[in-house]
Amino acid sequence: MKTTIFLIRHGETVDNARRIMQGQMPGELNETGREQARQVAERLANEQIDVVVASDLRRAMQTAEYISERLGLPVTTTPLLRERDWGSFTGMYIPDLRGKKWTDDIETEEALLSRARSFLVYITTTWPGKRVVAVGHGIINKAILAVYAGCKMKEVQRMLNAEVRILTTSSVDIATTAAAGTGGTTATAE
Repeated sequence: MKTTIFLIRHGETVDNARRIMQGQMPGELNETGREQARQVAERLANEQIDVVVASDLRRAMQTAEYISERLGLPVTTTPLLRERDWGSFTGMYIPDLRGKKWTDDIETEEALLSRARSFLVYITTTWPGKRVVAVGHGIINKAILAVYAGCKMKEVQRMLNAEVRILTTSSVDIATTAAAGTGGTTATAE
């Protein structure tokens, strides 16, 4: 059974606007982010949605709460959807990081992709055949899309705040993609 995933990046945060590397800090939606969350909730209001899942970081949960309230569904959280752990880069001004050597405490791309694959397996085995809203973050969503498409992360277009991409897949598809090193259908943007 194919599961449809409405993959969403959280709304804009105070630190997004300030260009701060948030990583796994909780974050807080700013007014723009709250409006983006309201708008995405309205866009999804006419969709048949069975489940709302979010990263357990505050900024993603806030976005998911707007959606869940509009749909009348509870929010399930998972650490699998957390943003990349940027280690000692966390909290730094992003332009100041250009050209800096990456430190050993940053979550590796391999670990991030493994977590993305685990997320897709979790969703497709827990809710087979269902329509699931999943609110995550820019880099983990990019990893999820790369696993889904069977491509490199650098080949995936960056998601904007409150952007929705729709994936249709199953645990069998994910296992086949992993074994073959190939991708499924390209996700559609909404």
